[in-house]
Amino acid sequence: MATTTALNNPRTLNAWAFFDWANSAFALVITVAIFPAYFIEVTNDSINIGTITTSNSVLYAFAISGSYLIIALCSPLLSGIADYGGRRMFFMRFFTILGSAACLALFFFQGMEQLWFGTAMFMLAMIGFAGGLVFNNAYLPLIATPDRYDRVSARGYAFGYIGSIILLVTCLVIIQFADSLGLPGGTFPVRLSFLLVGVWWLGFSLIPFRRLPKDERVRRPRIIQKGFEELKLVWASAKKQRDLRFFLGAFFSFIAGVQTVLFLAATFAEKELDFGTSQLILLILLLQILAIAGAYLFAFVSDRRGNKYSLTCMLIIWTLICVIAYFVDGKGPFFALAAGVGLVMGGIQSVARSTYSKLIPEKTEDTTSYFSFYDVLEKVAIVMGTLLFGFLDQITGSMRISILVLSLFFMVGMLLLRPVKIR
Repeated sequence: MATTTALNNPRTLNAWAFFDWANSAFALVITVAIFPAYFIEVTNDSINIGTITTSNSVLYAFAISGSYLIIALCSPLLSGIADYGGRRMFFMRFFTILGSAACLALFFFQGMEQLWFGTAMFMLAMIGFAGGLVFNNAYLPLIATPDRYDRVSARGYAFGYIGSIILLVTCLVIIQFADSLGLPGGTFPVRLSFLLVGVWWLGFSLIPFRRLPKDERVRRPRIIQKGFEELKLVWASAKKQRDLRFFLGAFFSFIAGVQTVLFLAATFAEKELDFGTSQLILLILLLQILAIAGAYLFAFVSDRRGNKYSLTCMLIIWTLICVIAYFVDGKGPFFALAAGVGLVMGGIQSVARSTYSKLIPEKTEDTTSYFSFYDVLEKVAIVMGTLLFGFLDQITGSMRISILVLSLFFMVGMLLLRPVKIR
């Protein structure tokens, strides 16, 4: 367990939120905005892996799949350690150092000669990012009373959004005005942004490292099995509840489509539409701004017409986005399409989570186990979505067909959502 600390201490709560400020820069700058297109740009279109020839976009999709498969398998174990092992700070530091060091190492990834090094560092950074979040989330009950959970969690999201936008704009200025700043040309300005993310991530993480409660190691039997046992109990409960069961099926389907689009949109834009790095950063900034507006818009729709109506509307829009993306040709139409993605990107994740909260059985004391299950389900969905995307890209040679097929995930989600009744 952790050392005792005063609950709702503003200094401690801000320190907790600064962990989101620190690592959200990786989520936005590396996984969404800059690294995907950079990977496609500096690697060959065709890559030989033994006797198999594949494309660089397929390899990138499979790298995401592999990362999230490892994360999904480890999540129950990490949750058990976080909840029962009393080693939150130790593992939070370990995964943060692992992720930020791997991010720093991406500076040395310059092309095909470092292909496997760059791919491995990207995967390690992804694992470090997800692992650190598990242990930061586990601190919430130790620093805040239950009535403050929502507000404190929202503060973390706000800190993460502001911090990542600040760093993304900084990277845009460096890449766009490298000559004026006296920086070397070529890939250096982009690789410098990887370096900045690693320094930002590790540097600002020192604030929660210093201010959050310290570990007091406890010895409890069967810690490793505890996380898996909790997931089994939630699954056994969900099977007995029709609405919850159908909703989880719908969520698994549509969140696979959502996350696959978000992870691979930049590679699609670079490879199919020849977007440059600066244009991609502007595109992502547009997405982030509209995501906030979309979250409020569909929260309003949910209040007026209900969660199910709001989710259905968004799933229809997501389906249309995938179909239109198949035909889109030109940067202008793609910016318009990206605006549509932004409007439903934040809304669908926010409304889905609130819907799930309403479907959890009343008088459930251990809601943490339910949300651990929800989190693992999302990670497995990402594995399935990115694997299918990469597989279709491999056998057809077209990312357009891959993104068209993603529309099926949203259609299946709508069908499974129809019988769900929400309180």
